[in-house]
Amino acid sequence: MDQLLFEEFTALRVEEQQDRLHVTLDRPDVRNAIDTIMVEELHTVCGYLERVPKILIISGTRVDGKGIFASGADISQLRDRRRDDALTGINSQIFDRIHKLPLPVIAAIDGFALGGGAELAYAADFRIATHQLKLGQPETGLGIIAAAGGLWRLKELVGEPVALDILFAGRILDAEEALALHLVTELHAPDDLPAAAHALADRIARQDPLAVRISKRVFAAPRSAHPHIDELAQAVLFESQAKFDRMQAFLDRKNPPHQEHE
Repeated sequence: MDQLLFEEFTALRVEEQQDRLHVTLDRPDVRNAIDTIMVEELHTVCGYLERVPKILIISGTRVDGKGIFASGADISQLRDRRRDDALTGINSQIFDRIHKLPLPVIAAIDGFALGGGAELAYAADFRIATHQLKLGQPETGLGIIAAAGGLWRLKELVGEPVALDILFAGRILDAEEALALHLVTELHAPDDLPAAAHALADRIARQDPLAVRISKRVFAAPRSAHPHIDELAQAVLFESQAKFDRMQAFLDRKNPPHQEHE
């Protein structure tokens, strides 16, 4: 545990357990707009999880009794950014770092996830949501593009026709549409969303951590790397003690020792 690392945060709240970290985006006064402070704090979280791999849950907060995941990048900062700011990739770099974390990332989305907030959700490995979800990319209406993953991740997630409608024509997906497109995989009532996120984390945590970690890296490899990378990864896992222990436990459950009766 390293809670001291997160005590000075002002844009995030962090709860740590043995196998997971729950990060709550916490700028309710600006509807969780993603500013440079939030980005810096997310980098600190990533640095920790790169050293101490854990499952990451990212969720939003409530504003006037309604859920908000993230309303996008902070427009008051975005308006004043220039060419050199764009080239540093302020949001794109942190979202890419989140996506590449060693263990899975779960986005628990209640309410609005717009612009950079949607792109943060795309960077997660799992997205679950409430029935109040509203997800979209309003960037072209502001004279910019969805440059933090929307222009390429969204096409991979929902296909080109829907991605074009969202990116070029301002379509906002509701919860049922996002579920039908498999952009989110579960819908829950707002009060049930945190428990659902932890239940999904529990399912992941029951797997062998090294197998999950290696699976995530192999899954992200380009097609040209397969099947060679799969074989190399399996070779590593075939030598792990967890493989022997878990397979023996499976065999013991399937074939319990015969007990003689008097």
